[in-house]
Amino acid sequence: MATETLQYRFDGPEDAPVLVIGPSLGTTWHMWDRQIPELAQHWRVFRYDLPGHGGAPARPASSVAELADRLIATLDGLGVQRFGYLGCSIAGAVGTDLALRHPHRVASLALVASSPRFGTADEFRQRGVIVRTNGLEPMARTAPERWFTPGFAASQPAIVEWAVQMVRTTDPGCYIAACEALAAFDIRDHLGRIGVPTLVLVGAEDQVTGPAEARTLVAGIPDARLALVPAASHLAPVEQPAAVSDLLLTHFSTAWQDAPTTASVPSLVPGPATPAPLVPVAPVAEIAPATDAPEAAGPQPDSRHERGTRMRREVLGDAHVDAVTAATDAFTEDFQELVTRYEWGEAWSRDGLDRRTRSCVTLTALVASGHLEGLAAHTRAALRNGLTPAEIKEVLLQTAVYCGIPAAGAAFAIAQSVIQEETTPPA
Repeated sequence: MATETLQYRFDGPEDAPVLVIGPSLGTTWHMWDRQIPELAQHWRVFRYDLPGHGGAPARPASSVAELADRLIATLDGLGVQRFGYLGCSIAGAVGTDLALRHPHRVASLALVASSPRFGTADEFRQRGVIVRTNGLEPMARTAPERWFTPGFAASQPAIVEWAVQMVRTTDPGCYIAACEALAAFDIRDHLGRIGVPTLVLVGAEDQVTGPAEARTLVAGIPDARLALVPAASHLAPVEQPAAVSDLLLTHFSTAWQDAPTTASVPSLVPGPATPAPLVPVAPVAEIAPATDAPEAAGPQPDSRHERGTRMRREVLGDAHVDAVTAATDAFTEDFQELVTRYEWGEAWSRDGLDRRTRSCVTLTALVASGHLEGLAAHTRAALRNGLTPAEIKEVLLQTAVYCGIPAAGAAFAIAQSVIQEETTPPA
């Protein structure tokens, strides 16, 4: 089956080198509108939308790698082989994935408000639970405080409303899938293999993926430079368009790597632009890269323990598993190994049932057996696995008939508390 492609548009001269630009979660390619007039003077600018964003087809992508594969399929269909790449937030993650798995395709890289790991898996999975339960309105309502500095938000109500509407018009299923993709994304151990000149750009007041995450990228990528943009938060290209444009022009004009593989893309390198005088761009000492891995290397076989640990964290969450690990001692470690290997590495990892169905079975079994001490954790897991509060209610109603009213009543009390905690939108 052919790989899905992405919604896109071109700006700039047809014979210029291609610069691919990607948006952040909840935004569209229009977040880059204020950079396009300058960038399109020098490059053939290709902008894409994430699935379900900006009217793009609502076909969720389950991972950052799948988004990168869809982008490559789109570019292949257009005959674009080698390109510069600029991405914000999740699109920055796509750029690093491309640089790791398709290094011969990426000429130069710019990462805006990005990170080698975005927060914690628990944070993004809970965000998915909130959207599944309440829709995108909670995310839309809180977008301005995540994306802009307070002064900018107060002085630019029209831009704030534009940002809120971008989130509201996003497909919820695609937004949830992107949250799951970010929850699983972690390339901290692979940064040394990114071998192209990289600009890491971040708003000085970004509270989402801020200067600390930017410095982690710069410390790990051998040929990376840091640009800290004053008076800007997460969407620095919107808040400080001139400063960001100057930095991008300078970077892509001076750091573009040409190669023999660029036959379908002209080897023209635009002349250097004037750097932004008020924005410091600090060079970083070179770090020896890690040993290269084959570009298309497939997944390596997992042991039951490794598979079980990954499944246990994905289903129950990092906080739960970390708490269990912290409480494990010499007396209980063999039991926890048994649980990890056989409950999670075997039963939960089988292909015969999806995770939603396994959650239904598990909730029912806990009520039937009277082991309600595990019900809170598995109610959280059921929400993460895609069950809605209404569906969990139906499972517990069914247990009332077959397991008894008292057992179901106790289960309802536990599940109600968990659901309220997990699905209440942020204030």
